[in-house]
Parts: sequence; structure tokens; C-alpha cells
Amino acid sequence: MSFGAVITDAEGLRLTSDEKALFKEMNPFGFILFARNIETADQTRALCADFREAVGRNCPITIDQEGGRVQRLRPPMAREWMPPMDHVARAGEQAERAMYLRYRLIAQELLDLGIDSNCAPMVDLARDDTHAFLKNRCYGSDPEQVSAIGRAVANGHLDGSVLPVVKHMPGHGLSTLDSHHDLPHVDQPLETLVEADFAPFRALNDLPMGMTAHLVYDQIDPQPTTISAGMIALIRERIGFDGLIMTDDITMKALNGTPADLTRQALAAGCDVVLHCNGTFDARAQVLRAAGEMSNMAQARADRALAQRLPPQELDIQAAEAELSALMGGQVYAG
Repeated sequence: MSFGAVITDAEGLRLTSDEKALFKEMNPFGFILFARNIETADQTRALCADFREAVGRNCPITIDQEGGRVQRLRPPMAREWMPPMDHVARAGEQAERAMYLRYRLIAQELLDLGIDSNCAPMVDLARDDTHAFLKNRCYGSDPEQVSAIGRAVANGHLDGSVLPVVKHMPGHGLSTLDSHHDLPHVDQPLETLVEADFAPFRALNDLPMGMTAHLVYDQIDPQPTTISAGMIALIRERIGFDGLIMTDDITMKALNGTPADLTRQALAAGCDVVLHCNGTFDARAQVLRAAGEMSNMAQARADRALAQRLPPQELDIQAAEAELSALMGGQVYAG
């Protein structure tokens, strides 16, 4: 079965009849949840079931559950996590193990609700002038440390049967603008980027899925990465990533054009699947029709990614929480 080359969302807490019909017809690869889609645990499970019933298969359902500012699930449905940067700093030399446990617990929370993917690890390198929208979501500024923590985060997901999505390829940390609102530019030579910002993505190039960054590397290509054939080729060849490449949300203001036009441009550039969020029903339909079915190569990458949804390893939640508390000096959660 060929998948539609889109990951999209829904308007509310359950699918409407029109949404069910559209998704049945167009068969998007997967779906993403936002706070507006989440009210209770039972309702969230029912919505996930709606998505899977509409497309007639066990499609991936993803979310942004990093912790800190970026977490769609909140108490009492999920733990309230401190920002990743604060968590890493508090754990110190035990950061890898602490972050593994954090995301193993997050994976358990997600899977319990029917969610089997998460848009993490985020291995962008923090800088002094990294924009605030990104900075405290980072794991650090040293490529080797960030790579190691990113691997621990990815393993926490995979051990919990949740597919990680590494982001934002090939590195967003040098941005001083918020790509939700503006198009960032980075003016650094390729070799500098290869040694620093690109390095964590190279270290994690075996992960099943990755997300692009909406920013321009001025000394490499004049187009934003998401719609640049040259930058997607760099991710494939120089970074060596052969997993499924999804765009960041194409409705973000960093990109200029209609969602349907941007969909065509991103897929033509070499992205495997387009992420479309926060649009109207008509916009979703237009994006799904513009995308069409995945290419044969994209379909193969999608199948390889889905094959990594293995049964979760056994987790003693109380023991994991106790170990994490010990590593963190007693302060595990925000507040």
C-alpha cells in the first residue's frame, strides 16, 4: 500500500465525518497531535483510533513532547518536565542516563495514549545568541556531548516502541530568529558547519526519521533547507542520513508560498514527506492532493522506519523514577 506523502493534523478532539472521508481517500503517511486535540486520556486514545480507522492501518502518530515549553501533554495526563537544557545541567556527568530515563518515561506516557512517535531528539547546538524559542530546548553546545545525549534520547524512545524524529536537520542552533515567524540565515562556511552543527546529525544518521530546518545557509545554498535540493542532498550525502526526511511544518512563516506550492517544492527537493499543521480543512485537502503518493524510495524509507516500532522493553516505572530522582538530586520535574 502506497502512503500519501504527508503528515497532517485534525481540527479538534475527534475526527469529523469530512476529515474521516478525506483521510480515507488520501491515506496520509501519519498524523500529529497538538494541545487542541488533547483533553483526556480516553479521548486522546479515541482520536488516535479515529486516525488509524480512517486510513485502515497502524499509521504513525507523532507529537512534540520535548518537555519544558514544548510539550503538548500536561498533568494529569503526563509529567511536567523541566526544559531539556536545565535537565542536562542539573544531571551533570549523569546527563546521558538521566535523559535516557526521562524519554523512556515519556515514551511510556505516549504509547499508553496510542502515540508512537515523538519529534525528538533535538540536537541543535546552543550558542550565546541562539534565539530564545530554541535555546533551552537544546542539550548543550559541544557536538560530542550533544551527540551522546541525543543517542540516549533516541534509545529511550526506541526502547519504549516510540519512533524518534531527530531535528532540525542539519542544525538550527546558529539561528538568531524564530522560524515560526521569520526566515533565519546562517553565514558560516561549510567546513565550520561540518565540524560543529552538522556533527550530531552525522552521529545519529542511522535514526529512522528526521525533520528539516527552515533556514538558509548563505554560503552553501540560497534556498531554505526544506525546499533546497542541494541541502537535502547534503543531508543525504555529507551527513549520511538515509532515514525518512520530513519537513518542519510548512505553514511556518519562514517559508513563502501557499502550502500546496511548498509541498510540491519540498518533495521535489528530495524530502520524503511533508508536515502540514494548523491549516484549514481545505488547506489540508490541497496539501494532500499536491503531495500525492510517496516515491518508491520514500516508501522504502517509511517501511524501514515503521519496522523499528518493536514491542516495548519492560519498564519498572517506580524504579526508573527513583533512579532518575537520584541522578537529579531529587528534583526531577518542573515546579
